[in-house]
Amino acid sequence: MLFYLPLVLGFFISFLAVIPPGLINMTAAKISLQQGKNEAISFALGASVIIFFQTFIAVLFARFINKHQEIVSTLQEIGIFIFSLLSVYFFWIAKKPKKIKTDSRVKGKSNRFFLGMLLSTLNLLPIPFYVFASMTLAASGYFSFDKIPVSEFVIGVMIGSFTVFYIYIVAFKKIENKTEFLMRNINTIIGSVTTFMAVLTLFKLLYK
Repeated sequence: MLFYLPLVLGFFISFLAVIPPGLINMTAAKISLQQGKNEAISFALGASVIIFFQTFIAVLFARFINKHQEIVSTLQEIGIFIFSLLSVYFFWIAKKPKKIKTDSRVKGKSNRFFLGMLLSTLNLLPIPFYVFASMTLAASGYFSFDKIPVSEFVIGVMIGSFTVFYIYIVAFKKIENKTEFLMRNINTIIGSVTTFMAVLTLFKLLYK
């Protein structure tokens, strides 16, 4: 395994995970438009710090699970059920998301760093996501749960997340039309991903 591979993988996985319009990156863009680039960067740094710790917790949890194969099998079976339900939800039940209103005001200028930390703390989805991501990479031989690969992966995730926030901060006006396209089609995109994950997990269980 290449020495810097976990860093690169962490960067690209987080970049792809965060790039769709979400609460944190859209808030960073709004702060940039309304209060300036420096305030938005402070917000993004606060959010990235929390993502660092969330990813670290996720990888530690994944390492524990990885040492208990009976848990892995059970989680895979549960995962098929969950991914299937999510696929049904996003394809047939979920309504199309509303257009993002970019003219809403983000009140106050103080403690943007801590606001970023707060919003990132309230978002718990990165923990199960990076548990699954790190376990999948480990099973494929591209990652190990040793100290150095774990440190590189966590740092890569943090840098990748901050990079996306920075792109939204400096280029939101240019990519606004693309974000609206993603929001109109996000349910289909997520449904496709969850369907793929359900099929992949089922395949692993049948042919392990």
